[in-house]
Amino acid sequence: MPDKLGSRERFLRIYANMPLKLRDEIILVLNGEPITWNAAYVEVSNNSEKSKEILAKLVELGFI
Repeated sequence: MPDKLGSRERFLRIYANMPLKLRDEIILVLNGEPITWNAAYVEVSNNSEKSKEILAKLVELGFI
């Protein structure tokens, strides 16, 4: 059965299963600003405009 989750749901699933120490790692740089898993989680949880950019980049990089 193919995974039909959207990028937001995939991100949240990955984040929930991630070791706590790994969440402090920088996963991408967006507009010159380093983004950690924790920072991305805050943006995605709040469904901010920035979260759309973050999710698109994470999909592009193959992280989610």
